Amino acid sequence: MLKHRGFPGRLPGTDFQFTIRRANPKGVTPLTVRERFRDRKPADKRADVGFLEALWNQFGDQPFERGNLDAGRLSWLFGREVVPAEDPFDPASYDALLVIDLPAARQSFPDLFKDVP
Repeated sequence: MLKHRGFPGRLPGTDFQFTIRRANPKGVTPLTVRERFRDRKPADKRADVGFLEALWNQFGDQPFERGNLDAGRLSWLFGREVVPAEDPFDPASYDALLVIDLPAARQSFPDLFKDVP
């Protein structure tokens, strides 16, 4: 499992986890598409923004390996702002390649990408 050096471990001042410390000995937690409802808590929305911002700052529009990124946090963005970068895609692999879908990310988080050409 690749550890992304320099990537924040959590959202500052909260318990929202962005990375995991070690591989799960029982097996890899698969990525799933999670429905984001309009009535989510503001803290959950801030965690989505913070995580996507960290992904953008670390990887930009380039494909990246899932590695030690938290499956739960990734799943809130998976299938919309973060999409598979390879075919076939294995959602239960630490080696799976992902990429930020910039048009979808701009639509969902316009303030985050207002200065990105």
